Amino acid sequence: MVVQCEVWMALADLDQLLAMRGEDPDLAKRMAGPLELEELIALAAERGLQITESDVFAAQQREQSTTPASQLQQQAAQESRRLRHFIHG
Repeated sequence: MVVQCEVWMALADLDQLLAMRGEDPDLAKRMAGPLELEELIALAAERGLQITESDVFAAQQREQSTTPASQLQQQAAQESRRLRHFIHG
């Protein structure tokens, strides 16, 4: 449990960055579309926050752990439909 607590604490800067979108129109605009991981880390650094690749993955895991199973199934189905366009048989 100590590890899990440390992971959630490490996400504080990422959570803060995401919350800033509502207060900072420029940040909201820059984060409106897909971002490369390096871009996200740079945006955080510009605002005095430190996030890492591990923080992003931990946030995804945290989100999935609180998402109902039916919603996860829908997301997986959408992802598999997208991938079918890239798979040539």
